[in-house]
Amino acid sequence: MMASEASPEVALTKPPKRGALDEGPALLVVNSKCRMGREAFPAAREALAARGIPLAASHRLSRQKHMDRVLREALDAGVRRIFIGGGDGTLNAAIQQLLGRDVTLGVLPLGTGNDFARSLGIAPTLEAACDVIAAGYTARVDVGLANGRPFLNAVSLGLASAIARRLTPQLKRRAGKLAYPVAAVAELWEHQPFHVRMSTDRGEMELDVLQLVVGNGRYHGAGNVVTPESRLDDRRLDAYTIAAPSAESGREGTGLGHVQDVSTLARIALSLRRGEHVSHPAVTSVHSTHLYVDAQPAQDINADGEIIGHTPVRFELAPAALRVYAPAPTPH
Repeated sequence: MMASEASPEVALTKPPKRGALDEGPALLVVNSKCRMGREAFPAAREALAARGIPLAASHRLSRQKHMDRVLREALDAGVRRIFIGGGDGTLNAAIQQLLGRDVTLGVLPLGTGNDFARSLGIAPTLEAACDVIAAGYTARVDVGLANGRPFLNAVSLGLASAIARRLTPQLKRRAGKLAYPVAAVAELWEHQPFHVRMSTDRGEMELDVLQLVVGNGRYHGAGNVVTPESRLDDRRLDAYTIAAPSAESGREGTGLGHVQDVSTLARIALSLRRGEHVSHPAVTSVHSTHLYVDAQPAQDINADGEIIGHTPVRFELAPAALRVYAPAPTPH
């Protein structure tokens, strides 16, 4: 059903710990609108049953309001294990209900980007994800807050946000893992720089930028690295900006200036997967426990692939706010 890939690098500072062998029945919720949700639902139930994991209930849902209701009812009934099948947007919607509850989240990566699963080190197969749940190792991870709304991976302004608008469900289903690069190429030729004012632990800065990314986890945009130091449990936010060379050269709004911007974005894009973008002269990286960002013109806020509002935005952190199943520690 899914191509087998090697497990990604785990973005945790503390190794997962073995939890209780039996935390009782669990709830399975699969987003039928995500890229692999419809076909994965029966396979997920079978895979969990084969590993001796009892389900109190299982649901294949297509609307967030239905998922919210199902999660609330299960939590009120005492279910303490919630398995969510979907992409990063599905997980982002689910944690609105899970924060502050004594519950362990099991991630079944069925979406396009699967950046949260990647940060946890979960291989992108249903079987591998169910193996992680069955092994029973858990980790406490931080949760970011953007104007009070939780996010797991990253919030972006600028290019990545504009790409998210192009990532329609139809494009995701049709293009699969190629949806991100297809949308990125289409957006590059229309994207314009914007002015950002950012307050951090260390003071304020103002820049003309093409993109700003604030990360809680290590990955965003289907495998791009926020910064090489980013971890899910490091009790801080990590951010990077990409400056607009057209603004620095005084060519903003001109054809030559646009070529400069596109050329810079293209070069940086080649290094994002390895985290080497932070050494580019157009990139500024920031580490802070909180940030306040304003932008001119106002920018959409893209949290875990979903547009949740527009600037200004205040970023904070909820440390160790979520317990998740994670792969067993690698022996040294």
